[in-house]
Order: sequence, then C-alpha cells, then structure tokens
Amino acid sequence: MRHTIPLLTIAIVSFAPLASAQPKFPAVLEGHAILPAMTLVPAPADAPQELQLSGRYATPKPMRVDEPETAMGISALSDKAAPRPTGLKLPFKGQPVQGLSGIRDLKDGTFLTVTDNGFGSKANSPDAMLMFHVIKPDWKAGTIERVSTSFLHDPDRKVPFRIVNENTPRRYLTGSDFDLESIQPVGDALWFGEEFGPFLIKTDRSGKVLAVFQTQVDGKVARSPDNPGVTMPSAPGAVAFEVRRSKGFEGMAQSPDGKTLYPLLEGPLTGEAFLRVLEFDVAKEAFTGKSWKYKLEAPGNAIGDFNMIDATTGLIIERDDSEGDPALACKDVAKPDCFNVPAKFKRIYKVDLAQADADGFVKKVGYIDLMDIEDPNKIARQGGRDGKLGFPFFTIENVDVVDADHIIVGNDNNLPFSSGRALGKADDNEMVILKVGELLRAK
Repeated sequence: MRHTIPLLTIAIVSFAPLASAQPKFPAVLEGHAILPAMTLVPAPADAPQELQLSGRYATPKPMRVDEPETAMGISALSDKAAPRPTGLKLPFKGQPVQGLSGIRDLKDGTFLTVTDNGFGSKANSPDAMLMFHVIKPDWKAGTIERVSTSFLHDPDRKVPFRIVNENTPRRYLTGSDFDLESIQPVGDALWFGEEFGPFLIKTDRSGKVLAVFQTQVDGKVARSPDNPGVTMPSAPGAVAFEVRRSKGFEGMAQSPDGKTLYPLLEGPLTGEAFLRVLEFDVAKEAFTGKSWKYKLEAPGNAIGDFNMIDATTGLIIERDDSEGDPALACKDVAKPDCFNVPAKFKRIYKVDLAQADADGFVKKVGYIDLMDIEDPNKIARQGGRDGKLGFPFFTIENVDVVDADHIIVGNDNNLPFSSGRALGKADDNEMVILKVGELLRAK
C-alpha cells in the first residue's frame, strides 16, 4: 500500500466510534535481519526487453524517463510530510525485490513473501513485474538470502481483461494489472489478495494464473475505481464504486486446515465505518457471504497484514499514516532534515473471530507496540537505542506466527519513496523475530 489516504476516506472512518482500550503486551527482539534496499533481479530472458528497466513512469517528472538512475526518489508518502530525498534514483536497472507485502512461514527456516504492485499506482507501474519469493533470514549474521523468485504470468489468458503484456507469449503480469498485497499457499496453489479489483488470484506454484475472482460482499460485487469494470462517464458526474482506491485486500489469512481464506479490506466500503474480514471457501472457490467487522483504533489508521494463530484467533497489523523516528522530529516547521510527521501508532493486535460481539465486530484481545520493542541484548542491526528498537516505517505489511512464543514482522519499504529509519536514506526491508508469548496466549 503506497497511496496516501484520501480525505473522504478519513471522513468516513471518523464516523466510527473509537475502539475500547486493550492491554499492551511486551515484545522482545530476538532476531533482526536486513535485505538491502537496492536488491534487484533481472527480468526473465523471455520477458519483453523493456522490463529490464523499471520505474520509468514513477519519477517526479510527469513523463517517462528512460535514462537509468537519473531521477531522485522523494519520500512524501503522507499528505502532511515534508518531501525528503531518499538517496536512490529511478529508473532502476532491473526489477526491485522490495515492497514486501505479506509473508508465510514455510517451517523450514524459509519464508514465502510477495512484492507488491511496484511503485504505488496502476498508472506508474507498467514496467514493474509482479513476483513472489522464498527468502531465508540468517538471524546470526543479520542478512536475508533470496532463495528463489517467481514471476506471475498468464499464458492461458485467465485474466478477464486486457493486460500490459497482452500480446506476448508468456504474458507476464505487471503493477498496472494487479496490486498484490498478500499471499497464502494452499495445497498445490498460491492465493493472492490484491487491491485494484479488488480480486483474489489463484496461481500454480510457478506463478501461472489459474483463476481470478471478483470480490463479493453480502452477495454483491464490490469494486474499486481501478477495477477494469468501472468506466468513466462521458460527461462530468458521479462514478459508482464500493471500495476506495488502494483500500482493497491488504491482508489475507487462511484457516489452519487450508479450507478457508479470510481476505481483509484495508478501508471501509462506501457508506460503512469499519473494515470487513470476508470469508472465502477454497474448495468451492467462492465467497461464502459471511463477514466480520474490524474497528480501527483511530480515524485514518490502516491495516498492514493478517495471519491466523489458530482456527479462531489471528494477528492484524494496524498502523498510522506516518513514518520516521520521533527522536528526529521537527521542532517547529516542516523541513527535509527532520520528520515533521513522525511515526506514532504501529501495533499488532491479536483478534478473536469467535468472540465477535452482537454487531459482528471481532474482539481485540490485546496488542504489542512496534514503536516500543525491548532489546535488552542489543540485537538490533540498525535503529536501536537505549535498549529499545522502534519500527517507524510508513507501511509494515508482514506478520506471521513462527512458534508458540515468536512471530516474524517485516516492513514494506516502498522503494524508493520511504525513508523512515534514517533521514536521506531509502529504507531497507527489515525482518525481526519478536518474543510475544504473552500476546499469543492471551484470551
């Protein structure tokens, strides 16, 4: 998720009553590994030649830029943040691995993760390839190995609309086709939650598209303005859609038995003041019509990821629309050498679907504060201070359970537009192992 929150979205969310307070539980750092910001992979040999370069349309200039590394990336993800150079220049020679948005523990020391749409929007990402990875953190060395990368493609023409690489043999998908935000392995297939449709996408393990599913809420199709089925009127006037731009499926959990998916919308549907957790039957390949409500803690907050702990409880990242170390906050006016809108609210909530209230709102059992991670053994590779580590990133979009006491958490670094860890430096993708047994066992 890379878009700022539109004013109307804020207005809609603000009508929701604030959620009641829940207990805070400790989070202790037990591992910290870093994938450097400029981790690039070449496009496959059979991909169109233009995909060997990425980010031509994502520069501050209004038109395409073909000369590599000539346009500085600027961090200004929040409406209120002062623009700040990030030190990296577009376009890139290759495809960036960064923008990790969704993770699953494969229980062998490796993790499945997905790169999101590319550079933040449908318009600026036609040369950003959609891909997923298997990564292997080395917690002792503090590094992350990219074990494999696979690219989404549609040779059998399962995507029901025209794609950027329509008339090519392999038909590789790009960030102008979909915005992948979550990934779940089920049997021989992979399932992706995405934001543009919003859609659910089913592929085989190589990334070949098998099916694309429209979102159904209460038996009706729900679409965003980026859905190809939404068309502009011939004269100025209203355009009907149900999901706001960049507020489609951000997190998507699965039941432990793999029979059910739980895609979670990042923003409220039109006319609603809460988020929806939907239910999708994997065997029937259909939305069941059942849903739960999720109440944000404050107007303007958004969710980052969702994975289950067991059959009824799960973890949801909820965060504010800001980035930056509060210790480097601007004293008076907004300037590029300080954070005028530093990060404040970055949490992971344990939720219980079985204890939803009479109105259908899931129970928030408790939370950990990602701005207040304990680091007594000084494990932090960067950003640690006074026995603490903060996660002051604009988007934190990876969380999964590792064992009965530990979870893995990672940021989406919005390459090259996010600079929350240090001024003037593009964020890396950071992964941490946190000991949070009290939260995982809380009722």
